[in-house]
Amino acid sequence: MEPLPFHPDTARLAAFLGLLVLLALGERLWPCRPLTVARAVRWRINLAIVALDSVVVRLVLPLAPFALAAVLQDRGWGLFNVLSLSGPAEIIASVLLLDLTIYAQHRLFHHLPLLWRIHRMHHTDLDLDVTSGTRFHPVEIVLSLAIKLAVIVVLGSSPLAVVLFEIVLNATSMFSHANLRLPPPVDRWLRLVVVTPDMHRVHHSVIVRETNSNYGFNLPWWDRLFGSYRAQPGDGHLGMTIGLREWRHQADLGLWSLLQIPFLRKVPGQ
Repeated sequence: MEPLPFHPDTARLAAFLGLLVLLALGERLWPCRPLTVARAVRWRINLAIVALDSVVVRLVLPLAPFALAAVLQDRGWGLFNVLSLSGPAEIIASVLLLDLTIYAQHRLFHHLPLLWRIHRMHHTDLDLDVTSGTRFHPVEIVLSLAIKLAVIVVLGSSPLAVVLFEIVLNATSMFSHANLRLPPPVDRWLRLVVVTPDMHRVHHSVIVRETNSNYGFNLPWWDRLFGSYRAQPGDGHLGMTIGLREWRHQADLGLWSLLQIPFLRKVPGQ
């Protein structure tokens, strides 16, 4: 295996921190919606979830996708290795198929009750901003990583393709959740190639038919192709309500309370 021109973990961390700062600045300068919860309160919780997720993943699934891809490449395992597909063609194919996997997984987490119990923590955020793109329950992160590892095994994706996909997916997840106001013409053209904040914000509406739409984080094509695309929220981006009807008070959304959500038989108010 040829060595990568960068260290995977360093590249991912640098991309995460750099984009976090850049998008946070953009949200200050060009916000789309006024916040209903103090930024410091939500950031403290959401970033604590990021740290916890990182620790849990290291303990439960210590084999990183990059390391798995390197083993597969060295041994010639996986579809692309058998077909001798390499270079830009392999990278493009890997990114497309891994992104389709994430779309399918996200849709599945909405429609299977057991998986929805886990995923709904992500939807309890009462505001959306750059940190919302990292707000996932540790159980969901582990399941998502396991699915990704299984797909990498089948495809035999190269280490470079896997690292690039992870960086891009993390970046677009943060971008699509950002509280960022884009000029309508820019948004209209940009959402042809990437999921924009306005496109994904619809997915965080309290209205169920809107929640069950726009599942993509990165590429917008899957929603259009599979009939889950919704252009705008019915109440408009300023009038829509973000979150879940069952969780409307930040007092019920502390870190410990969020971690318990998948295991609750009842929700607040029931």
